[in-house]
Amino acid sequence: MPQDTHGSETQAYYEEHAFGVDVGFGDRPALIVIDLINAFTDPTTDLGSDVDSVINATSELLELFRKKDLPVYFTTVAYEESYGDAGVFIEKVPALKELKLGTDAVAVDDRLSPQSGERVILKKYASSFFGTDLATALTTNRVDTLVLAGVTTSGCVRATAVDGLQYGYRVIVPEDAVGDRKAGPHNANLFDIDAKYGDVVSLDTAIAAIEQVR
Repeated sequence: MPQDTHGSETQAYYEEHAFGVDVGFGDRPALIVIDLINAFTDPTTDLGSDVDSVINATSELLELFRKKDLPVYFTTVAYEESYGDAGVFIEKVPALKELKLGTDAVAVDDRLSPQSGERVILKKYASSFFGTDLATALTTNRVDTLVLAGVTTSGCVRATAVDGLQYGYRVIVPEDAVGDRKAGPHNANLFDIDAKYGDVVSLDTAIAAIEQVR
């Protein structure tokens, strides 16, 4: 379990009360690259932050998934000019107004350009599942394990991890491949994901497991 920012006492409590057991990988993982779009990877925007290390770790995962011919999905968030499809979300987070359909802000960062056959799934809210056909696509590809990369740990990564578990998938989060705007929310949500929703592992551990997939 990742080190909790509140200290070893909290971590010990969770472990003593039977939280955080590793579920491991299944037979067929898919990589979900969550919202590594320009608005989030450019630290000069209201939504962005310095996630170069996340880009680098995700690039390693992408290379391996492509080499093994395993499913890869990207997500983006984008809204109509009226923002009528943004609901209350945009009232809560006005910074989301940067995410307009058809603009460069909502395109996947060029450093991670999707290849032919790799879908970019459009979503309106945090979870990669909510209001999308991701679950159907995963079923079609016989996926049983989700490897999550992207941003933000406290938002769309966490929401996808929760829904992934609820849809019956094993959820794996390589901690170097996800990021957030500040360390506090990042670390707290890694701890919580690992306690209840998925396995938070090192990038090396994830790569070694994926290498074994046939």
